[in-house]
Amino acid sequence: EQKHHFPVHFVGHPLIDAIKQQKSSNLAEFQTQNGLSNLPIIALLPGSRKQELTKMLSVLLSVVPDFPDYQFVIAGAPSQEYAVYQPFIQGDQVKFISNNTYELLQHATAALVTSGTATLETALFKVPEVVCYKGSWASYQIAKRIITLKYISLVNLIMDKEVVTELIQDNCNRTQLKKELHRILAPESRAVLLQQYEELEAKLGGAGASKKTAQLIVRSLQ
Repeated sequence: EQKHHFPVHFVGHPLIDAIKQQKSSNLAEFQTQNGLSNLPIIALLPGSRKQELTKMLSVLLSVVPDFPDYQFVIAGAPSQEYAVYQPFIQGDQVKFISNNTYELLQHATAALVTSGTATLETALFKVPEVVCYKGSWASYQIAKRIITLKYISLVNLIMDKEVVTELIQDNCNRTQLKKELHRILAPESRAVLLQQYEELEAKLGGAGASKKTAQLIVRSLQ
């Protein structure tokens, strides 16, 4: 059972409160209720906007054949209908769970996550992750000229260093995803990443952390 300890200075932040209040669930029951196998879970958090998530799922699922000993579980957004995801749910290795991301993260071994608040949520659940983003060429070129942030994930922005790997645009491809997913599944790399998550959690307890994180969330969504 994973336990999440949050520094007192950060208690009261809506995101932290929501994660703290998430009740631990039994893995066997979770698997049965959602039609999952006993294979370890790689969670896919492709975002909530239709155009974004369909583009991302095509890329994220490209690595499924490279990881036969895992099952890939798509976290469905409450704002999207099942029909949006249905074309991607093919084969025994790909599963779908709607509007239950926190419980999925409780039981995930690793995750592939698009940019946004989900990158921070995944880290707070202590799940090794690779952050992925692939937009249209035009929107990406515009964003590069307008947004001056060094990173796209809240984890790296808060830590002010690359804690989680960010695969952006052309780097977000099967070859790179396969490489990075293998890396975070390796025991030594996982141990290093989880230690950095502990440092992230501690940093969130510092003075002004709630305000800083809120500002980063707003900037990342603009």
